[in-house]
Amino acid sequence: MEMVNVKVNGIAVSVPKGSTILEAARAAGVEIPTLCFMKDKNEIGACRICIVEATGTRGMVTACVYPVAEGMEIKTNTEKVQKARKTTLELILSTHDKKCLSCPRSTNCELQKLCLEYGVDEDAFEGFKPHYELDTSTAHLVRNNNKCILCRRCVAACQEQYVGVIGANLRGIDTNIDVPFGLKLNDVPCVSCGQCTVVCPTGALTEKDDTDKVWAALADPTKHVVVQTAPSVRATLGECFGMPIGSNVEGKMVAALRRLGFDKVFDTDMGADLTIVEEANELVQRLQNGGTLPMITSCSPGWVKFAEMYYPELLGHLSSCKSPQQMTGAVIKTYYAEKMGIDPKDIFSVSIMPCTAKKFEVGREDQSASGYPDVDVALTTRELGRMIDRAGLKFTALPDEEFDDPLGDDTGAGVIFGATGGVMEAACRTANAWLNGANEPLELKAVRGTQGIKETTVVVGGKELKLCVASGIANAKIVMDKLKAGNPEGWSFIEIMCCPGGCVNGGGQPIQPQYVRDTVDLKAVRAKALYDQDEAMTLRMSHESPAIKTLYSEWYDGFGGEKAHHALHTSYVARKKFK
Repeated sequence: MEMVNVKVNGIAVSVPKGSTILEAARAAGVEIPTLCFMKDKNEIGACRICIVEATGTRGMVTACVYPVAEGMEIKTNTEKVQKARKTTLELILSTHDKKCLSCPRSTNCELQKLCLEYGVDEDAFEGFKPHYELDTSTAHLVRNNNKCILCRRCVAACQEQYVGVIGANLRGIDTNIDVPFGLKLNDVPCVSCGQCTVVCPTGALTEKDDTDKVWAALADPTKHVVVQTAPSVRATLGECFGMPIGSNVEGKMVAALRRLGFDKVFDTDMGADLTIVEEANELVQRLQNGGTLPMITSCSPGWVKFAEMYYPELLGHLSSCKSPQQMTGAVIKTYYAEKMGIDPKDIFSVSIMPCTAKKFEVGREDQSASGYPDVDVALTTRELGRMIDRAGLKFTALPDEEFDDPLGDDTGAGVIFGATGGVMEAACRTANAWLNGANEPLELKAVRGTQGIKETTVVVGGKELKLCVASGIANAKIVMDKLKAGNPEGWSFIEIMCCPGGCVNGGGQPIQPQYVRDTVDLKAVRAKALYDQDEAMTLRMSHESPAIKTLYSEWYDGFGGEKAHHALHTSYVARKKFK
């Protein structure tokens, strides 16, 4: 590989030919500020914050796109550079809604941080200031263009997810990021993934905050308020409180939820185990009885919504199983309600999820086993973090506590649901045990990792099954197009997750600065926490869970029963892309 020698603030460094000044600076341990840059996704030099001085150039250049040359000397913090960056920030603020005190991103806003560092005068420039109405049309998102700085990160994220429903409209001072023709987001084929929210540097895109509904329920003496937490949340919630990425904070999370006032704290891992048992049984039935193959997982609501809008003719391939969130909610308002002698209408069921699409899922039809919605409110990991802060809880100082019974048991199979490939591996463990008589958990390391599409082959019940795992909607499209073309790969079972890397990288997870997203593989580090927990557990196959065994013996009359199918399975509908 041909190398280029440069100096960054006097520090000599060698980088591969073709590297940008930004890459050279990072190699030298120097961080140049950015607002629009996303490594390999949005390298457009639009915000002008990353300007530097460099020999061999005319004036200042944008570090994120300008290539280095042999012998180049780069200055990143000269008086001229700092003054230019400050002026650029003040120009950005001239059209920005500066209501920072009530903004969900306050203290975690990249624009706010830079303005503080450069000592900007927020009123340095006055003039035309556009005003946009908030778009609250979807169940999961609030778009506030008054806080948009036109960085286009959200556009890049939406394009990476294939749907590309937002982009730059108009020109000049009127330029804005919007959906086509000024429609509402609910009128276009948005899959509710929320990937735009985790890359937005300001408060222009945020999840729809439902915490007030939960606070109201907690204050209502007539309500029995229960909460469940998704597998991946334990590996990410700590980031909201400055803990290292990948910290498993399960015990502190349970303690915090109890102190918030929830009557019971349950583990969605139990629902994941339940999903696996039902999904494995469905796969076995399809294999033995000539059912529609390949079967595709259905636990990711963003993926399901995408399939309903873009591939309605292939919906028969989706497993009819509800997601772990909805299965846990169904069990809470049926089995648990009867055991506790509580009318389901008096139970307020909350979920803590890594996913903004879960807010859409709770309102889907055919998700009310008790006659009432399986789940009343879905909160993101970020929303829970804000509730903990609001309650004045010192999260890092909390003791470790355990989930409540009878819905607190889980297995390693349920834990790994939060990582791409985890659902596939968990389902195959149970199918392998049932059909091959295996006593040890199957470990499908070939489907682990963060790459977008992974394949492997296993032998289950004397049959060779070709497996495929895809994460991210762009990869889902590749898989579905092959399936539409006749399944030339011969897949029998497919797992699809809406978000790249799976739930650990969901649109409702804690927001990390773009520099961290560019330099740390969040998906891999967070997923490791889940796989580590799986390996340390005694029970690693879903059907071995005592809670699952009790549930099926006391309530569902055995695996594959009609009562279980009624409560734990759902249906799908073809959806219009545009309304």
